[in-house]
Amino acid sequence: MSKSGKPHINPEDLPYRPCVGQMVINAEGLVWVGRRADIPGDAEGRGTWWQMPQGGIDAGEEPVKAARRELFEETAMVSVEQIGELSRWVTYDLPPELIGVAWGGRYRGQKQMWFAYRFLGTDSEINITPGEGLEPEFVEWRWTSAHDLLDLIVPFKRAVYREVLMEFAPLARPTRG
Repeated sequence: MSKSGKPHINPEDLPYRPCVGQMVINAEGLVWVGRRADIPGDAEGRGTWWQMPQGGIDAGEEPVKAARRELFEETAMVSVEQIGELSRWVTYDLPPELIGVAWGGRYRGQKQMWFAYRFLGTDSEINITPGEGLEPEFVEWRWTSAHDLLDLIVPFKRAVYREVLMEFAPLARPTRG
């Protein structure tokens, strides 16, 4: 037992949660980020953090299809064109205080495949209000420059974001003058 009275969980005994992430870039070369809803027990922990859209892969679902589904569920975006796919899966581990708490205690972190999209629509298409009975993922959103992303992200995800940016930052350029 730990000091908190909860049974000790060895993170190495837990699998990674299969997940996808999406870097959405608008015509000005800016990246979409949402400010996380501060939900008790959430995988991000307490605090005000921003992130790009991401979410779990359903059993039997292809990552590219999961990415489109998650993007729509979290942002309502459909006017996008895929312009990149990360060259490999990346992982991150949850901090110790979230092991056994986040995702029902079933995972040690996430194994993610990331996709880059060019947003072809207008901002009025974006809607972060979920359907009835669903918890909001984000409480606000904005477009930001790729070089500002790391400062906005929860610290334990920054290594993954660095890898994503190494491959996708060259795609974050304006497409119209």
